[in-house]
Amino acid sequence: MGLPWIPVSTLWRTLRKICNTQLFSIKKLSANQNLRRRKVEELLANVRRSSLTDPDSEDFFPLLRKIDPLGLRRSAAIHFRKIFDLLDRIMNERLQFRKSPGSVKNNDALNTLLDITEENSEAISKTRIQHLLLRCNEQVLFVAGTDTTASTFQWAMAELLKNPEIKSKAKAELEQTIGKRNPVEESDIARLYLQAIVKETFRLHPVVPLLLPRKAEADVEIGGCIIPKDAKTFVNVWAIGRDSSTCDNPNSFKPDRFLGSEMDVKGRSFEPIPFGGGRRICPGLPLAMRMLHLMLGSVINSFDWKLEDGTKPEDMMNMEDKFRITLDLAHPLRAVPVVL
Repeated sequence: MGLPWIPVSTLWRTLRKICNTQLFSIKKLSANQNLRRRKVEELLANVRRSSLTDPDSEDFFPLLRKIDPLGLRRSAAIHFRKIFDLLDRIMNERLQFRKSPGSVKNNDALNTLLDITEENSEAISKTRIQHLLLRCNEQVLFVAGTDTTASTFQWAMAELLKNPEIKSKAKAELEQTIGKRNPVEESDIARLYLQAIVKETFRLHPVVPLLLPRKAEADVEIGGCIIPKDAKTFVNVWAIGRDSSTCDNPNSFKPDRFLGSEMDVKGRSFEPIPFGGGRRICPGLPLAMRMLHLMLGSVINSFDWKLEDGTKPEDMMNMEDKFRITLDLAHPLRAVPVVL
């Protein structure tokens, strides 16, 4: 069971602390910014390569995706198994290294988990560590992290292509601030119009529209309604973001509404709360915010983008929601990058 589904307990507090202090702390993320920069550069290189090649057969005939003629799913499964084998080997090597005389421990996430095991085996066992680093990563960090970030990125790109004047404003600022075709640096994020675009995307298209279920610890009255103890509740952040009493033209994509506003998406403001709030707030928020700004800013600053088949922005109709655990575009965005 992954961290989001564990009830509040000693184990939950331990895992939450590890996320906050080891995986997603400001200090740890700052130390790894070169890795994120390199991944963004790889993304730009892949987009550039794709712009110079013909579309895959699966793009012309979507039915082919079910039989996977290019072997993409098979290849992904093989690489996932290799990742798990590698992590297994790293953990075994670390355990052996800790037993060797004179070994010096570094303060990374794995050593922190092993330290907790030695101090209190009831809080987290070695089996739990392996589950957290391997299987939990597959189901929670890989899926919850990459899938939700990719979905938000796609929504942002779709809105920018549908609203070219907003894209032009962001692009002009990027060219003036960091120079055309240069990737965005994390130090640039705080002063960019891009922040407002990302916030507006979260408001209009929250990737987890009902958040994760909560359980009432006691009877509570909210707005004249009694929520009984132990009741499971959902927070409709999709509806909250589109409430006309808190923002004008709530169904329109208008990033300027966030300029000069104290509203944010980090759980301190109750209008847009795409990551939730309180002690159950998404622990990956700091990483997600960094990656979205880096990816979005870099791709619109490095390429011109146009809709497929000469579609005009005003004719862009495929913006319906597809409701799952996450909120996706019902019709995936089909955009063509043009190398500058």
